[in-house]
This record gives sequence, C-alpha cells and structure tokens, in this order.
Amino acid sequence: MHLHKSASATGASLISFDTLGSTNAEALSRARAGEHGPLWITAARQTAGRGRRGNAWTSEPGNLYASLLLTDAAPAAHLPELCFVVALAVRDAVCTAAPAHALELKLKWPNDLLLDGAKLAGILIEAESVGGKTATVAGIGVNCARHPRDIAYPATDLTAHGVSVASDELFHELSGAMVARLAQWDRGAGFAAIRAEWLSHAAGIGGDIVVRLPDRELSGKFESLDQIGRLMLRLPAGQLEAITAGEVFPAQVSP
Repeated sequence: MHLHKSASATGASLISFDTLGSTNAEALSRARAGEHGPLWITAARQTAGRGRRGNAWTSEPGNLYASLLLTDAAPAAHLPELCFVVALAVRDAVCTAAPAHALELKLKWPNDLLLDGAKLAGILIEAESVGGKTATVAGIGVNCARHPRDIAYPATDLTAHGVSVASDELFHELSGAMVARLAQWDRGAGFAAIRAEWLSHAAGIGGDIVVRLPDRELSGKFESLDQIGRLMLRLPAGQLEAITAGEVFPAQVSP
C-alpha cells in the first residue's frame, strides 16, 4: 500500500495498492470507518474485481483499476447521473492518451466505454448510507494492456490498437478529468450539459438494440436519453419505453 497526499494535485487523497481484492470494496470499507473523501483507491491487480449485476470483472496486471469515494456527492435524486459524469471523464482521459482514436471512442449506456465497437472500460457505481450521509463509490476499470476473452460483449485494450500507456499515466489524466467533469455537473445542476455531451458520443443512438432486463428482453430503436438519464427505447409497435437499468447489445450481437 502506498499513501499519497493528493491525486495529481486535484485535492483528492490517493491510496495505491499492488494487489487488492476490489478497489470498490476497499473504498466502501474506508467509508464505513469514517473516511469521507474525495479519496481514490487504485490497484495494480485485483483478485476479486466485480462488474455490474454481480458479474466478475477480469483484473489482469497492466490495466487501470481505480475507485473514487465521494460523500454527499449530490442530492439523492441526482446520484444516478454520476455514471454519465464518470463515463465522460474516462473518455476524456483515454482521448488524451489516444487522440488518434477519439472518433472511435463511444459511450455505451449506461456506463461502458467502447473502442471501435468493443468494450475498453467499465464503470460500477455503488452507494451506501453511512452515518446519515450517502457514500458513493465510482469504480473504473480500463483495459490498457490486456482484455478478457470469451465474454458476452466483445472487449479490447489500448495496446491492441497500438497505444502504449501505463496505468499510472492514464490515472493521472483521469483524476484531472474527473475534477473538471464533477465541477461541470455541479451536483446535478449541470446535468443537461452532461447529458447532451454524453449523447454526442453515444454508441448505437438511432439504431436497433436489444436490452436485456432481469426478467425479459426488449428490442427496439435507441431513441435518446430522457431528462434523468433513462434510455428511451422505441418499441416495434411504436410506443416509448423508459429503461432505468439493463444490459444493451446491438441487435446483431444480442446474447
């Protein structure tokens, strides 16, 4: 474990580990022990990384694994917007590291980053009430050097696209980008601008998609996001369905 006073002079503390079970779990544990943040937890390798919906997140060495702990980040109604804020910050950081690929970097609802149609980064937002306040952790995994195989959605990494960037270099860019995006969001007051920019980089917008829900699958056209970030799906019969959470696949790559 290495304790740093600040993360790229952004005002956040940073604790980095060589090996850790899960950066999100560590951040939440510290929140329960009284840490308020902003605090970054990073690890060179995770042994128990996890993704959304309880999925395991493959955590091979050479990639970026980081979690940001925030306390009372926004009023409760605006906290779900944080995934869009974080996704834009991750895209900003990767664009800085790989400017030649900026046009190929697309945001997959609700919180993945794609490079040329394959998953490059994933985000997991978790929140708990601690001492009457909400502790929120944004976990981020970016495939810098390696990517998992044989998964439902194709994955890739930066090295495979000819981009060589160390995870600590990418974290330096991410920590600065996160400060800027959080300021733009302004605890929810600036979500309209965040939403508009997210949509400008959205994967599959206007196209046919499959949304996998816990109990069913829906097919339709990805029309937009509503004002609170729900995916607006135009069903074949013409009605609009607002999707709060689910896994999205292009129609031709449906599971």
